[in-house]
Amino acid sequence: MINGVVMKINVDELIICALKEDMPHEDVTTNAIMPEAKRGKAELICKQDGVIAGFSVFQRVFEILDETSEFQAFFKDGNPVKKGDLLGILKGDIRVILSGERTALNYLQRMSGIATFTASLVKELEGYDTKLLDTRKTTPNMRILAPI
Repeated sequence: MINGVVMKINVDELIICALKEDMPHEDVTTNAIMPEAKRGKAELICKQDGVIAGFSVFQRVFEILDETSEFQAFFKDGNPVKKGDLLGILKGDIRVILSGERTALNYLQRMSGIATFTASLVKELEGYDTKLLDTRKTTPNMRILAPI
C-alpha cells in the first residue's frame, strides 16, 4: 500500500493525466444516461485467477473524482484471487463510478498482471538457490507504482 503523502505527490498526477486522456472533455455517455447525481454501488468481480495488486490506486481514482466515494476491498494486495471472486464494493455517485471505471481498472489490471507474472516466476524458482530481483525496466512515468 502506498502511503498517503507518496500517493498525493506522485501518483495523483499520473491518475489525473490518465483521467484527462480518457475524458478530454467530459464523459458524454454517462452524462446522457445519468444527468443527475445518484448514489449507487459497483461490485468488483475477478475475471481470472491471479494475484491482486493496486487497490490503493484503484480507490484513489474515485476519491480524486469525488471525495465521498468509498471502496471496501475483500482481499489485500498480494493475495491470490480466483475467477468469480468478489474483490470489493465501490459506493458513490454512479456518474463518478462510470467515469472513473476504465482508468481505475486499467491500473488494477496492469498492476495485478505484473504481480501475477512475478508470482509465477517465483514459483518456477522454488527449490533453486536463486533469488528474483527487480530491474529498473518499467513503463515510463509509472515507476512509482512498482513497489505496490
